[in-house]
Order: sequence, then C-alpha cells, then structure tokens
Amino acid sequence: MADRTYPSYWMYKDNRGEWRWTYEAVNGKTIAVSSEGYVKRVDCERSIDIMKASYNSAVWFPESLRHAA
Repeated sequence: MADRTYPSYWMYKDNRGEWRWTYEAVNGKTIAVSSEGYVKRVDCERSIDIMKASYNSAVWFPESLRHAA
C-alpha cells in the first residue's frame, strides 16, 4: 500500500462493523467525520463523493454574527 498523503479521506469500519470516514487536513488533524455508519462500502464512498462535490456550497450563519470577528 502507498504512503498516505494529506489532506485525505480515511475509510474504516467502526465497532458495529459499519463503514465510516474521516477527513484529515494537511497537518493530519481530523476536521470532518461521517455523521453515520454505512452497511455497504459503496454507500460510504458515495457520501465522500457528496462531500467532495459540495465545495462551492453557500455558508450560512445567524444575522447576529454578521459583524463578529
């Protein structure tokens, strides 16, 4: 297996035997995780594809924080 590079997604099976993923930044720290476990690996891979495709999604926050630093 090739050496892992960062940033990257890491797929694994949890204690229940379900597929999950984490996304690690350039420094190797986890910055995102799957919100659920998947029975099928292909479903886990699909959720990663959805995350990859959402890079240009709008960012929303409360109006009260509009001028917050």
